Order: sequence, then structure tokens, then C-alpha cells
Amino acid sequence: MTIRPTGPARDAEPAAPDAGAEPAASASEASGQNAPTLAEDLLLLLFQPDSGMRAGTGTIAGEGTLYYALAGAVATELVLSGHVRPEGGRVGAGRVEAVPEHPPADLLLRTAWDYIASKPRGMQTVLAAIGPTLRKPVLDRVVERGDIRRSTHKTLGLFETTVLEGDGGARRASLLADVRAVLAEGAAPTARVAALAALLSASGTLPQFSREIPWNSAVATRGKQLEQGDWGANAAAEAVARTLTAIVVGGVIAATASQSRAS
Repeated sequence: MTIRPTGPARDAEPAAPDAGAEPAASASEASGQNAPTLAEDLLLLLFQPDSGMRAGTGTIAGEGTLYYALAGAVATELVLSGHVRPEGGRVGAGRVEAVPEHPPADLLLRTAWDYIASKPRGMQTVLAAIGPTLRKPVLDRVVERGDIRRSTHKTLGLFETTVLEGDGGARRASLLADVRAVLAEGAAPTARVAALAALLSASGTLPQFSREIPWNSAVATRGKQLEQGDWGANAAAEAVARTLTAIVVGGVIAATASQSRAS
């Protein structure tokens, strides 16, 4: 059964009404033949096959704080793609600004970029503003790509419930193999895989992957290193991008911990 997080985002600044909202275009129009976004890959990884109450169905790990993880993935992609940067070029400023005249083409990313473009923002503010409405459009894209199936069933012949089916397909298997190699086998990551592994670690869901990624102190330690931007020389990302991504991931950790204490 899918569950949409309902916790309201706390934001000291007025949030743009459409920040993080589903684009006006359909999900297929928004994604088209483009490569999946980092948020789509993260959601697909978080999908846990055969964990549902019905045979052949799955659930998404970390549902209660999923919107922070997805927001972190969107913000990270904006950073790694050069669409946002530290305010005034100073990483220590603690705020980000949009790179003028360099909006992302993807409509899902564009709504987040527009929010940041209105004025420089603290990362916690960005995550709180763009996160709460990301689940549906991101899941819609994953379903439309055929990686997960979504269907409706009746419980007790009365109540309709939506379930997620399948095993995530070849793409989830490939993503999982890449992340497992980095976390458990000492492989040097690409910037994208490093970011995915860092976000998984930050979300607190890695123990739930124990059947697919061994859960031990070495994996936990490597996850923390990735959270802090220690990606290794082969991860083709500038030092500023790694540092800013670490700030994004730190925001996910703080928000997730705060939400967990409140619930």
C-alpha cells in the first residue's frame, strides 16, 4: 500500500505555491526519452520488492520522511549539473542561489530552480519547500518508465488500495549493483552513484537493504564518508559541488532526524 507523507514542512519564509508541485505537463511529456532524474533513481532504489502485504507487491522504504530524501535528490542534481551554486560563490555562506540564465530543461527540476531563483535560500528552507509534493510526480515517472507497476485492489471487497508491483526491473538491479559496489566492495564511485549512496545513508534506510547490501560497520562508515563529500578522486565533481552536496545531504539528515523525533 502506498502512503503519502502528510507532515507539513516548516519554513520560515513564504514558500512558492508551486515549489515542488507536479508540472503542468504530463509526466511522460516531462520525462520523455530523457535520462531519469536522480530523484527517480533514488525512489526506485528505495522501492522494496516483495515487502507488501500481497504477494508480488512492494513498499517504499522510509515513507515517513521520503519527501526530504527526494528533495535532497532534486537539490543535489541542481548542484551537480551547475544550475545552482553557493550564494556569492562562498560555500560557507550557507545559502544557495540559482545560476542566472541556466535553468534546467527538466520541468520537475525547473520548479525547484525557479523557487531558488526568486532569491537565495538556505538549504533547509529549500528542502522543506520543494519536498512535500515530490512523491507523486516522481513515482508517476518511475511507473511510466515501466520500472514499477501500480494497480488498485479492493480490500474486504469494499476499500480500494493502491499497490506497487514488480521487482524494479533491470534498472533497479543495475543501480543497486553500483551502490553496493561503492558501499560494500570499495569501488570508486561516479559523482552520481556517490550522491545516491550518500542520500540512502542520510535517509536512514540502509539497514533495510540488508538482503541486497550487507549491513555492517564498514558499510555504515563508508556511507557517512559519502555523506560528508569524501567521494574519492574518480568522482568527477568539483570540490565546491562535493561540498555543497554534503550540505544538501546534511540537511536531509537533520530534517529526517527532526521528523522522526516529532512522530
